[in-house]
Amino acid sequence: MSIETKLQPPEATTQKLNPKNLLRLKIFAVVLTLLGIGLFAYFIRSVGVKEILAGIGKIGFAGFAVIIVGYFARILMRAMAWKLSVYAPYKLGLRDTLPAVIIGEAMSSMIPLGILVSGTSKAVSVRNRVPLVVGLSSIATENLFYSFVTALFIIFGAFSFLRTFELAEGWIITIDLLIAASIFLIFLGVLMILRQWHFASAICERIYEKGYLRNILEDGRLHVRLFENFIYGFYRQYPGRFLPIILMQIVYHLLGVFEAWFVLSKISDQIPTVFNAFLLESVSRLITIVFKLVPFLVGVDEAGAQFVTETLAIGAGVGVTLAIIRKGRILFWTAIGLLFIVKRGLSFKEITTMDN
Repeated sequence: MSIETKLQPPEATTQKLNPKNLLRLKIFAVVLTLLGIGLFAYFIRSVGVKEILAGIGKIGFAGFAVIIVGYFARILMRAMAWKLSVYAPYKLGLRDTLPAVIIGEAMSSMIPLGILVSGTSKAVSVRNRVPLVVGLSSIATENLFYSFVTALFIIFGAFSFLRTFELAEGWIITIDLLIAASIFLIFLGVLMILRQWHFASAICERIYEKGYLRNILEDGRLHVRLFENFIYGFYRQYPGRFLPIILMQIVYHLLGVFEAWFVLSKISDQIPTVFNAFLLESVSRLITIVFKLVPFLVGVDEAGAQFVTETLAIGAGVGVTLAIIRKGRILFWTAIGLLFIVKRGLSFKEITTMDN
């Protein structure tokens, strides 16, 4: 039996949050969700139901089909990147990763703590193909590439926004801090991979030596170390895969820009520019990261889109309508994800138990 098989993390050793912290996080997520619902109701009322319905009507079924297909192409990019993030002797095909990514997107979108179970749900859905620890580490590897490209995308968006428009001093300071923090995290992440720093396992080892969480960390610290070794091993063994994976992540974001441009071209009276679509998508990506605890990004996505469209002088109603149309797309793919969950015999209890 290989060490990878031996060290598959059982439920008892994959706990990341104690019950108190988990409860606090749940309460925080519920509060954010309620605030988001309040924001959503406010924007619907301020813009007007008629204007929003008129904008949705301009998209039509054919336009919505384009949005659905476009997002499928984005999911495909993430699935292909994940496929390349698994290394010998294990491998996954698109028939494995594509449904798993859709399942992860569904879990991430529809529950307040979806961000905590998204990766686990992907790994659980392919556990019949690869050991759980291999699935989790390959997902983490793909997420590193995704995070790197996303950080650059947000930095360019924030920099462009800052240099193109006159903003209040508070916004300027906030955006400058965002740019600085993103650059620092990118530098730290690259340095960690190059130097192969085992921060997570070292922290677990220190906690274990001090006598805390011994039941969990008796085997758990070994799982964490193995998890890190899988990620760093990928860097050593497959440097040729780096460029293809990064290009897939870039295409993922470019398709998001196309989606924003396409929707604007349908619902706005003005001729949209690629630059405007880029700014909208970069802000949307930032909101997705910051407010991931809010199911379907209800309210907060509308707030971000309205802020950008008002700044671009496109109109607040256009931004809110854009965000609502995107919610339709999210709901569609969430439904597909639920179908895959049922088809694969997975359960919410199984996924959340393994992650908590």
